[in-house]
Amino acid sequence: MIDTESRRRTTSASLETLREVRAINSSFPYTSPIKAWKEQKKKVVAFQCTYVPEEIIHAAGLLPIRLTAESKDTALEEASGYMHVNTCSFVRACLDMVLRNQYDFLDGFVTCATCDCPRRLADVWKYYHYTPFVHVIDVPRKMSERAHEFYREQLREFKHSVERTFDVRITDDALREAIGLYNRTRALLREIYELRKAAKPPISGSEVLEVLNAGFKMPREQFNVLLEKLLLEARNSHRELEGKFRVMISGSPMNNPEFARIIEDLGGLVVIDELCTGVRYWWDPVTMDPDIDPITALSRRYLNNFPCPRMYPPDERFDDTLQLAKDYHVDGVVCEIVRYCVQFAHDQPLLRRRLQQEGLPVLELSIEYGTSGAGQIGTRIQAFLEMLEGKERQCN
Repeated sequence: MIDTESRRRTTSASLETLREVRAINSSFPYTSPIKAWKEQKKKVVAFQCTYVPEEIIHAAGLLPIRLTAESKDTALEEASGYMHVNTCSFVRACLDMVLRNQYDFLDGFVTCATCDCPRRLADVWKYYHYTPFVHVIDVPRKMSERAHEFYREQLREFKHSVERTFDVRITDDALREAIGLYNRTRALLREIYELRKAAKPPISGSEVLEVLNAGFKMPREQFNVLLEKLLLEARNSHRELEGKFRVMISGSPMNNPEFARIIEDLGGLVVIDELCTGVRYWWDPVTMDPDIDPITALSRRYLNNFPCPRMYPPDERFDDTLQLAKDYHVDGVVCEIVRYCVQFAHDQPLLRRRLQQEGLPVLELSIEYGTSGAGQIGTRIQAFLEMLEGKERQCN
């Protein structure tokens, strides 16, 4: 059994900035920053996929927020009346909140045709007129030159659609300013993630997910200020978080800090993730080149970013995931696959084989979105960590 004394990390004090983060998240989804924005008579547009360039929405003077659902057990009975139960529970959980009017402050919704589930969500959204603006961006599965040309035109049409609907003009200067702002976010998040390479990092995986959740529901200018405060505080703190084994989380869309906290409470140390709500959201910056128009720059970044499992061939994603595991000195990988998340489920056996070839043990969990089955998840994670401990003893 894992030593119970190692189950809790040693900390000298909590990071004060996290109190601000939790205050923002406590009013989810209509957070205080969004409320302040709406009180100024400004518009809010939700997006659901990392292939949606937020910069275009921001450059139009709108607030882009990420459409997510509550990380708790939800029956989804209402949503299941609109979408079949073999639709992934992440998308149905988002729809359930829309149906319960918890996103009634939205003025628009944009997603990508990256799989059938968000595409069908957009169909339901448009049919029932939940917001005046609904747009779907088609995303190629390859990163060839022809794919880039197609995706660039998709982004141009998205830009024109925003301009027509909201009666605004999105200038190249506004796009470049937005690109600089979002690149700053990516640089700050990279610095925060770099802190987690330490043997005893000052911030945990569950806390980082809390920070990202807050960032998805507030203006980017405010989020950057919050990240700067957090980074300065974490660097100057004497926090030292301990865990018996260093763990990576991989898998389906997840904004559930409780999932990471289960691992941490059992003695693991979540040091890195491979999630579209984590690393794959911010990983690569947009190239700032005065000779490249901003739409082309955005299309290059978003199509070439840390790949999603839908992209072909899959080797680039596998290589990037393995490199993360090496850089963060990972002992084991926990892969969570939301049921009916087809692309991740089909991709997972190939990723597992690559990880195991590198000597990395893998735990695969088929889960529902939220905290459903937390007790069973905890039991399996505990067994996984004990297996890592047994492996360590054999090596010694």
